[in-house]
Amino acid sequence: MPSSDAPTASLVSPEQHGLKKHSDGGWGLAPVQTRSARFASFEHSDFPVITGREAVWKLSPIAKFADLLDGELDGSPFEFSATDAAGVSISWIDRDDARIGTAGKPEERAAANAWTNFEKALLITVTGEDAKEVTVLRSALGSAARAAHIVIEAAPFSNARIVLDNTGDARIVENVEILVGESANLSVVTVQQWNAGAVHLANHFSRVGRDAKLKHIVVSLGGEVVRLNPTTTLAESGADVEAYGLYFADAGQHLEQQVYVHHEAPHTRSRVNYKGALQGEGARTVWIGDVLIGQQATGTDSYEQNRNLVLSEGTRADSIPNLEIETGDIAGAGHASATGRFDDEQLFYLQSRGITEEEARRLVVRGFLSEIVQQIGSAPLEERLQAVLESELVGTAL
Repeated sequence: MPSSDAPTASLVSPEQHGLKKHSDGGWGLAPVQTRSARFASFEHSDFPVITGREAVWKLSPIAKFADLLDGELDGSPFEFSATDAAGVSISWIDRDDARIGTAGKPEERAAANAWTNFEKALLITVTGEDAKEVTVLRSALGSAARAAHIVIEAAPFSNARIVLDNTGDARIVENVEILVGESANLSVVTVQQWNAGAVHLANHFSRVGRDAKLKHIVVSLGGEVVRLNPTTTLAESGADVEAYGLYFADAGQHLEQQVYVHHEAPHTRSRVNYKGALQGEGARTVWIGDVLIGQQATGTDSYEQNRNLVLSEGTRADSIPNLEIETGDIAGAGHASATGRFDDEQLFYLQSRGITEEEARRLVVRGFLSEIVQQIGSAPLEERLQAVLESELVGTAL
């Protein structure tokens, strides 16, 4: 007779192995197979509560800006100052203006919260074929949680550089729409030189028309958390985008960019080049680059790259390039990513010319980042940013 202490046989469920609801998604829902298939909505309530496990949030410090994700936001018009130029007008427009919502749609809860709460949008209209430059400065946003919306519209055949210059204190989530008309040539430069402790979440949506060119440049140097995600749709034949980024993260800073380029039309071109440096305990950068070449985008020419230079211990740089191609008839496509320290051969060469090791290291950093600064095309702004980078390197234990 078997002992009463003998183990009983385990019961085997007749259910097929694996037929069980997973914790990270809805049962019966197919996963998103392509970048353009992500859920999007203008309504904040359409998005589930953020857990931090979502693809768009898992690398972000969401606890530091929870109030911008779900809290009440001041959506009233913000204070700004702007330079003048013939052919550029700036005004406030209502939410029901036909241009709002034509460049893109929020794909995450923060952007939708800003969209739900803004009262009026700041419209920057560009006309005229002569080259011109206008700077819009925001320096008095304060520390209250705020929502904002900006629309930049470049008329067909127009030519301009628009600089969005951000300084001072801020706690803001916003959407920026950029509409580039046929054969227009538009540069948009956004500079984040916020005070320590500032938080800035932004999504830029760009639609580039036939034979038009957009140069989009992101410069993030200040603030505790800056998360600026540019999306560009090359919507008509011959559309072209050059997307550049420069960031320098100090101790405790989180600087993030999630870049998306959608080649929707044939014979379009894109170049993405982001560079960053990190120094100090807890300095963190995130770069995610998505490029989708759609089924109709024959003749596409695309390349994206991200480079990070680590200057001290205790830093972290995430760099994730993604490339999807849905047609075999393209001119070319590629991507690259690298994160590392100094090139010893460069340092040896400089030191062999009588330059000290400390100065040689600084020269390498300057040269590494200056490539992006020189793309701006505005001498005063380039000089200012070079001075800021110099100050970042002074006294740094490279």
